[in-house]
Amino acid sequence: MPIRSPENGALNLLRNCANATAGDKLLIAYEPPEYGYFDTEAVGVVSRAAERLGLQVDPVDVGFNPDNPHLSADLLARFEAADIILFLARLGDQLRFSDMPQGKTIIVSFALTRELFGSGFANGHHTAFLELKTAVNKALDRAEHVRLTCPLGTEITGRPEMNLTHDGDTSILRFPMSVFTPVPAHSFSGRAAMTFLTGTGSRYYDDYSPEFSAPVFALMENGRLAGFEGAAKDVARANAQYDRVSGLFGIDRNFVHSWHAGIHPGCGYPWDMRQNFERWGGAAFGNPRILHFHTCGAYAPGEISWNIIDPTIEVDGVCLWEGGTFRADRLPGGPAILGRYPGVAQLFAAPDRDIGLRAAG
Repeated sequence: MPIRSPENGALNLLRNCANATAGDKLLIAYEPPEYGYFDTEAVGVVSRAAERLGLQVDPVDVGFNPDNPHLSADLLARFEAADIILFLARLGDQLRFSDMPQGKTIIVSFALTRELFGSGFANGHHTAFLELKTAVNKALDRAEHVRLTCPLGTEITGRPEMNLTHDGDTSILRFPMSVFTPVPAHSFSGRAAMTFLTGTGSRYYDDYSPEFSAPVFALMENGRLAGFEGAAKDVARANAQYDRVSGLFGIDRNFVHSWHAGIHPGCGYPWDMRQNFERWGGAAFGNPRILHFHTCGAYAPGEISWNIIDPTIEVDGVCLWEGGTFRADRLPGGPAILGRYPGVAQLFAAPDRDIGLRAAG
């Protein structure tokens, strides 16, 4: 791997994710730092790298609208004039399952800051993680039995029925690539252990991330939430959250849509998650220490997520995730991928285990 730097992270995005060439028009749709999500330097880091590659750069402030994310006529016109559209803004994540202009390369960045652009997360060769995603998808698609467990007592089993067509995933590109295609939950049952609930970044609402005094178990039967187990106060809080959020948006309260785990060992989160659960949910989920369920709403990504920490994922008896470590070396085709990308192999040899978990204050 070349020396890690913010510029090299940005060049990885532009060369290996966007496939940019000199003369391309790059529109950077950015969210100002006062919203507390992206920092002041992310736009500059990418702009300088783009200019080095001979791109024409058009930065535009798209703000942040938690209640009504949309493309204005003016913004849509600027999109139409671009070859590459890069979202350094939550708007891209909010709209990722919506209609976007056709014929454009559209990228949502989960590297939020100069620090993350300089980390192994953004510097790990993008193509390697595309290949790892494909290999995981294939392994799950042919699997007969998958078992999900965690140290707190998660026990979920099922047979994946993958949708690897265009409809099974968003067509917007993600940088860095940090998860495989979501596994539909309708063929899975069991109990998921968690210490908090949080939103998915689809829509925003008050009391976004209720925490529990002790682990709570969400009971799932064939992709349906069947109830909660745990301390009475915690169970009441979980039920109240589902009642409120499903009522607020008029959605299917008990639908569990899908799940995925992180595949990027460089995806660290060096801040306390409690400072900003919304930011944590939008940046940390690519770490292999997190297994993430989309729930509450019969669509991706739903409105409430379950985050299972340090999962073990057995695929036909082989532990591809072991206590929050993604064992790409056990994945069919994995050793060959790591051999082609020694810098990525280095990330797997020394994964970033910081996902923002701090003792409650």
